[in-house]
Amino acid sequence: MMKVLAVLCVGVLGCLKGYAEKAPLISLKVEQLTSGKKHHFFGYIGQCQTIPWNASGRYVLGLEVDRIDRMPNPDEASTVFVIDTDQNNKIVRLDKTHAWNPQQGTMFYWNPLKADTQFFFNDRDVKTGKVFTVLYDLEKKKRVHEYRYDDSPVGNGGVAADGSAFLAINYGRLARLRLVTGYPEALDWSRGEIAPKNDGIFIVDIKTGKKRLLVSYRQLDEALKQRNPEIKHRGLFINHTLLNRKSDRAYFFVRGGWSGKKGDKINMPCSIHTDGSGLTLHDKHIGGHPEWAEGNLLIGRQGDNQIFYDVDKKKIVGQLGTPEMFPKPEGDISLSPNADLFVNGYKKNNNNYYAIYRRSDSAFVRSKGFDKGSYSGDIRIDPAPRWNRTNDGILVPGIAKNKTRQMYVIHVITTEASPSVKEHKKD
Repeated sequence: MMKVLAVLCVGVLGCLKGYAEKAPLISLKVEQLTSGKKHHFFGYIGQCQTIPWNASGRYVLGLEVDRIDRMPNPDEASTVFVIDTDQNNKIVRLDKTHAWNPQQGTMFYWNPLKADTQFFFNDRDVKTGKVFTVLYDLEKKKRVHEYRYDDSPVGNGGVAADGSAFLAINYGRLARLRLVTGYPEALDWSRGEIAPKNDGIFIVDIKTGKKRLLVSYRQLDEALKQRNPEIKHRGLFINHTLLNRKSDRAYFFVRGGWSGKKGDKINMPCSIHTDGSGLTLHDKHIGGHPEWAEGNLLIGRQGDNQIFYDVDKKKIVGQLGTPEMFPKPEGDISLSPNADLFVNGYKKNNNNYYAIYRRSDSAFVRSKGFDKGSYSGDIRIDPAPRWNRTNDGILVPGIAKNKTRQMYVIHVITTEASPSVKEHKKD
């Protein structure tokens, strides 16, 4: 039976002024999924519709580790497990991985084509340092495929919602140029060049395993220099490879100069079609952790506002909620699978908070704070909210009373808008 630990305060905003008394309610309840002396967490939000739950909702993916006070040593494995919610949240340990970090975990993603039993995670060969992606089958209790590429060892950076492919990047390069997003001592085969032509974002066909280079660092370097011939850097890297909901376009950031060495600091948002066409560098920077909405709309930040950005028109086309609702619109954000419920996770002091907004009628609620401890920098505990498949639960991290990092679910209890409110919205 689900153990409810807390009922969070309820906040309500009417969908239009003067209708506050008829506005729908959203209430929140918190459940602690994991406990014990070891640390348990899921990881990243950096993929569109990163859902920790399998198709049936019975199992939740996670990692079990001994320490979170530093980046892992190369020989330190974490345990891959699922939480069986039908068995009193029992942890079922399945495998080990040597490709993980405290911020992103191991880039978990359920296989959209077999989302009840199969999931992806990254791993690393301890002897060679080569990163690869694993496809694991929960029913068979074994790895059913490993996506290994000796000439360019890359790991999953985002799975297409239609299950056709995943984006892959060089986590050794990330470990060298921005440690928080990489795997310590992973092999970086392109370290000899600041803008290599054989490295960048790859796209891997899930069925066949065939890999192709979608966009190279050389292409990105040339595009940057077309805009600013005077730009200088000591090496480019890529973060946040986000595939849209239609699985036909990627948005990402090309970066440089984040290691504290000499050179310009680069943080350029880019988009590209999955066939390799339409590489675009965007003038508007809409935040560090944007999220795809419908079509080619992104949710991000402009000033104090949570906004919609059209990647085709390259301009802001709308706003989500108000600055009072989202005090830090550049926080970790996530849109529910049905695209109606939006959550912004943000930090304040040593806590993570979550602001939840329903797009269809502007209902709103803010959570209590979840202790994130004093961890910062490469070992920080980001808010990282991830929706479930039924649009009524959000997986979040927190520090438990025994000071271990554990997994929590914010259960979102909603009601429909009253008929008078819906009718008024149509006018």
